[in-house]
Amino acid sequence: MEAVLETPLSKPSEGSAGITGYWRTFKPVINRSKCVKCLLCWIYCPEGTVIRINDDVDINYTYCKGCGICANECPTKAIDMVSEE
Repeated sequence: MEAVLETPLSKPSEGSAGITGYWRTFKPVINRSKCVKCLLCWIYCPEGTVIRINDDVDINYTYCKGCGICANECPTKAIDMVSEE
């Protein structure tokens, strides 16, 4: 009998790393007048579930860690990192 090795797969899902928005010190805020919807923020977001794309680009603050990668990668500088209150 031959042994069959299965490769485990990990699929990202909303909340797979847990709710992280409560310890963030800065949050990204999108300036809609500058946003050209190029989606580079979505591509570079390390969480994969934070940037949502509907009719507009939106940020899910429940899971956003406030790392600022989206703001750094935005070619039009449409994302500002704002201090949490």
